[in-house]
Amino acid sequence: MASDLPLVIDERGPKRGSGDEPIVVFVHGSLDRAASFARVVRRLVDLPTVTYDRRGYDRSLPAGPGQRTLDGHVDDLLSVIDDRPAVVIGHSLGGVIALAAALRLQGAAPLVSVAAFEPPLPWLREANSRSPRSTDQQVAKPLSADVADEPGVIAERFFRRMVGDSAWDRLPEATRLARRADGPALVADLASVRITEAPFDVTRLTVPLVLGRGTNSLPHHRDAVEWLIEHTVGSELIEIDGAGHGAHLTHPDAFAGFVRATVQRATQKAGSSA
Repeated sequence: MASDLPLVIDERGPKRGSGDEPIVVFVHGSLDRAASFARVVRRLVDLPTVTYDRRGYDRSLPAGPGQRTLDGHVDDLLSVIDDRPAVVIGHSLGGVIALAAALRLQGAAPLVSVAAFEPPLPWLREANSRSPRSTDQQVAKPLSADVADEPGVIAERFFRRMVGDSAWDRLPEATRLARRADGPALVADLASVRITEAPFDVTRLTVPLVLGRGTNSLPHHRDAVEWLIEHTVGSELIEIDGAGHGAHLTHPDAFAGFVRATVQRATQKAGSSA
């Protein structure tokens, strides 16, 4: 059960004036946290940015073990936005949450544009027939785990698979403990997308959409983005040269450009409707 304790939110950059300039809200992925966007946010000091630790992660650990449904994740995101015009930038599972929020609101305020960087779509049966590389196992692999295991063990195994054994081994013990403590939230994340039917219909999306992927990303990450490009009218694709799934960490300049492109799409939409 989710706690009533608030999520930990950081707001930076200029305060919104009396106009309609949107805030830029970042949504992190599984076994990640708001701090992972720090290098990107430092490159966007002219924009009002909002980062938050999702329920059960890092500083929002006391708020509960995590949401076990996409609807729960969207509820949390909308509570962070708080009815303000917003551009939402989602990385990995954060991208799935951003898409789900956009489709729930269907172009209504406050969400004015959305970006998704390599969102995992394990229910993509259609994509499997479109690309020989996209098998069910490949698409689901980044968000798979034996949930019968202890959550801290699942968190360590997930980190090792996604980032590498050497990266885990280099972490200070305090950091390892913090990552293991995120285990219940990770298990909840896995449950929220361990479904066989698509939870939303992206062909109905009316909000401007920017999709991102790295040129060095694994096939299942790239294929999911390819499927979304093919099924969302007017979406824009930005590839980050030399980057993998963690582009916000390794290529912050390019990822900041990805964010600015999404803000620009919101500006273009506002201008065309004026």
